[in-house]
Amino acid sequence: MGGVHIKYLLHCPRQLWLYSRGYRPEQNNSSVAFGEALDATTYTRRRDIDLGEAKIDWVTTGAVVHETKSSRTPSPQHEAQVRHYCLLLARLGVNIARGVVHYPLVRRTTEVAWDAFARAEAEKTEQAAKDVIAADQPAPRLPRSRCRGCSYRDYCWGDL
Repeated sequence: MGGVHIKYLLHCPRQLWLYSRGYRPEQNNSSVAFGEALDATTYTRRRDIDLGEAKIDWVTTGAVVHETKSSRTPSPQHEAQVRHYCLLLARLGVNIARGVVHYPLVRRTTEVAWDAFARAEAEKTEQAAKDVIAADQPAPRLPRSRCRGCSYRDYCWGDL
């Protein structure tokens, strides 16, 4: 399970359910393209760490997990994604120190703690994502006002 699964769970469980079944409209979304371009042109000396389905932006000496976001504001989704990466590395035997979320557009960072509480949160979030993915039906749609900018919006609301 990758970080995008965690991000989608916290944004919209329906989005996670659809994504897990191969529906990928974000490929045509300009916001996603902007985020990918920002990732490709920021912190270029760093290399991604590919764990299969999860791809960590980079890890520095002392086992600090780093994630870059195109958003201008911190989000609980971003921190949950970093905690998930910390959990995956911890399961591989890496002694994680903490995480950092980078917001290059506003030149800001957010620290993400990695301790027993953070690990328990990461495990709980991971289980919630597994439960959504295993469901026979998608979660109900969120209120339309929460779907602004979502690449899945047409799928969820296009029938109106």
